[in-house]
Amino acid sequence: MRLRRDIPVILLAALLSFAGLPALAGPYLLLDVGSGRVLEHEDAFERWYPASLTKLMTAYVVFRALEAGEVKLDSPVRISKNAASEPPSKMGYSPGAELTLDNGLKIIMVISANDVATALAETVGGTEEGFVARMNAEAQRLGMTDSHFVNAHGLPGPSQYTTARDLGVLVRALRTEFPQYASYFAIEALKYGKSVKENTNFLIGRFEGADGMKTGYICASGFNLVATATRGGRTLAAVVLGAQSQVQRAELAAELLTRGFAEAGLDKPTLASIQPAEATVQTVSDIRDEICSPEAVAQRSKQRDDQGRLVTTSSYVKPMDREPKLVAVGLSSTAAEKAAKSRYANVPIPTPRPPYPPEQVPAAQGG
Repeated sequence: MRLRRDIPVILLAALLSFAGLPALAGPYLLLDVGSGRVLEHEDAFERWYPASLTKLMTAYVVFRALEAGEVKLDSPVRISKNAASEPPSKMGYSPGAELTLDNGLKIIMVISANDVATALAETVGGTEEGFVARMNAEAQRLGMTDSHFVNAHGLPGPSQYTTARDLGVLVRALRTEFPQYASYFAIEALKYGKSVKENTNFLIGRFEGADGMKTGYICASGFNLVATATRGGRTLAAVVLGAQSQVQRAELAAELLTRGFAEAGLDKPTLASIQPAEATVQTVSDIRDEICSPEAVAQRSKQRDDQGRLVTTSSYVKPMDREPKLVAVGLSSTAAEKAAKSRYANVPIPTPRPPYPPEQVPAAQGG
């Protein structure tokens, strides 16, 4: 059972510190991907806003379409007026621009671009609504018993929710059914035009064996992370929801994964067999007052150095002692020629949500 949020912060921090986990985090789950056994979990059945973790289901539906031969990795993805109008984070492509499905997948995994996620949905599903219907059908088929989607990008809505347990189901499906696409989740950085964007999964390149998967953030959800790592042929996944910062979610995931690799877990329950400790509330947790208050924003600013880089004190997360490996993405050549005549020129203009959005745009989606 999660500690009550009205417990004084100092006491709560002390209690969680004693338990060996960073303070003030939400639900979490630690999964052995190969066996499906749950090594640890806390409030894994509590409904939560997935934020950009939604794009893991978007990728899963696209992979299913690839498997069925409906699309190919070089299939064109056209940015519609509807897609171009999505709020940040986004690439800022103009309506009519085209990119390949392959590049679209890379962009939504690293840059978490909402405009590209919607364009992928329209390409595969015919319409955004048709794609969302596929998302919910796949969730039901996989046994994600308490998840519902209303869009392909993760911007919040009262009917867009999931649980740590259901995300564990999705992660296992992605890694076991589609191992050929695992590289999409492990990209260290993307290069587009003259810009470079590092993966917001802070463990990539900094935690031994880290190989995916996705971050998510809105005020209402806090800082979410699904992180996978592989050591000695064994892959574990940590699902962390509602962390107070990018640093905290990475540190908590790193500690969970480290503990998981230290045990075999052969006596642990499976995803299918775990049950909630008590009746769960059928409302979606909303922690925006904790996450986007001026005090919280100020506290997070202390976790960056003078160059704006995140700083961690975790012994499990090491500094990246090299430049990140870059993967280039961009518009298709014909689309780039057309875009050269537009106000966007031939360089995509990223318009990401700032790390800590102003109060007037609390719903902005990012990593």
